[in-house]
This record gives sequence, C-alpha cells and structure tokens, in this order.
Amino acid sequence: MALKPVLEEAKEKFQAIITEHRLGDEVVQVTIGTLSVKQAIGIPSRQDFPLLEGREVMIEAEFHGSFGQAFTDRPHDFTGSTNDVISLSLDTNENRAIFIATLNAVMAHMDMVNGTRHCHDEEPEECAKQIARHLLDESGRAKVGMVGLQPAILENLALTFGSENVRCTDLNPKNAGSTKYGAEIWDGRTETGRLIEWCDIPLVTSSTLINNTFDDIRKEVISQGKHLIIFGVTGAGISALLGFERLCFQPH
Repeated sequence: MALKPVLEEAKEKFQAIITEHRLGDEVVQVTIGTLSVKQAIGIPSRQDFPLLEGREVMIEAEFHGSFGQAFTDRPHDFTGSTNDVISLSLDTNENRAIFIATLNAVMAHMDMVNGTRHCHDEEPEECAKQIARHLLDESGRAKVGMVGLQPAILENLALTFGSENVRCTDLNPKNAGSTKYGAEIWDGRTETGRLIEWCDIPLVTSSTLINNTFDDIRKEVISQGKHLIIFGVTGAGISALLGFERLCFQPH
C-alpha cells in the first residue's frame, strides 16, 4: 500500500485538533519571525553547527505564549490564524517551515509535545553525547547512517561506534566526498539510498521534513526493513502526531 505523504497526513491530524478545540474560530495571531543565531543556539564553544555557518536559519512561531521552531534555508515572515496556516500549500520550503513551526507551537500549547525549542550553548554537545550513548545502549555496536550532517552528533557517533561504523549523507556539496571525524560523507542528492542499505540504524535529521526529502527517505527505510529515527526540534510535533521515534535530549 502506498504511503500517504507525511505532511499531508500531519495536516489532516492537525486540522482535526484545531476543529476539535475550536482554535480555528478564534482570532489568534500566529507570528513567525527569523531568530538570530544567538537566539536560536546561544553561544556554543564549537563553531561548526550549520546555524553558525549560515546555511540554515531557525524560525519560531508563537501561539498563546507557547513556541515552536523549525530549521529552514528559506525563512519567511508570516502572520495569520491557524486556519490560514492550514490553508497554505505545502509545496515550498517556506510554507513547510511555517506549517511545521506552527504545528510545534500549537501542540506545545496543548501539552501534546515537549521540546519544541532548540537547545543552547553547550547543550547541543551534551545532546550529541546522549544520542550516541542511547543508540549504543539500544542497538549495541551497530552501523549508523546519518542523513544530514550535524557535526557534534557525527563526532560522538564516530567516537562511540568507531568511525568505520558511521557514514553520513549531506545536501551541501562542500561536504560530499569529504571525511569528518574519520567518517565518510556521501552526496545526499544521490547516495542516501546507498547509505540506508549500508547501515543498521538510519538516523535522519528532521530538517528533511522541510526540504521535501523525508517521504523518499521513509520509503527507502521501510523497503529495507529498518527502523527510522529522527533527530531535532523541527520534527517534534509530527513525531508526536504520527508516532516517529525522535531523539532530542536537551530541548527547551
């Protein structure tokens, strides 16, 4: 049976929540703006996070004093109601980011999910250590395939599992073909299927929900009979709605 696109499924469930709790009829403003680097991640000691290098930015939605964030390479300000968000076509990175940030904020307001804001300062480093330890405890010394380079996580995976047991794909052409922390970085545009076939544990950035690659990755993981794990704040609400396993140990 064909899988329904994940954002389409999430949109239907989000619409049901809004209807059930009559949130769409309220005069509610959902204001989304781009965060500065310091607002988004604080001042970590390491300087190789994508946010710090300017390849992605963080947007934040506020709903009744609750907040939801999403990474995107196409930030776009937006003000409107939850019904306006539901009405957006999810065919661009801009609109997908607005939808997901709003979903995260509303679900946080409804106490349906925790951890919808990014960790700060040294917390990303600690989260990376916890992710590596958790995967080792759960699966033993397996092969880990990381989709989407997050340097702190990659380094700790290499230290924990051995760099020969870690590979990564990334859409940034500057990273493709390189080696970081002893682990090979493959081209995310063409080699993610190969990565999923190679690994025991597919660990996927939730930013794939924004750049429209998540559905293909999910299909490949299922076809290989493996278990999808995502990481990051972007996927908070969708993971809670659709039952995906998400690793995010230091969120706010």
